Amino acid sequence: MSQIKACIVCKKTSEETPVTKFIYKASKFYICPQHMPVLIHNPQELVGLLPDADKFENG
Repeated sequence: MSQIKACIVCKKTSEETPVTKFIYKASKFYICPQHMPVLIHNPQELVGLLPDADKFENG
């Protein structure tokens, strides 16, 4: 039983595209290279995808 590793934004799996794991609030999440800039520069776009993303400041 392995956990599906998929981008939190586009839902593409590690079988379709490379994904990078990151830890936030003691949970594991995955993001693909295409959406890494969202995490870095526009994290407010992750509201509903990450806990407390509504509290992120604009990048």
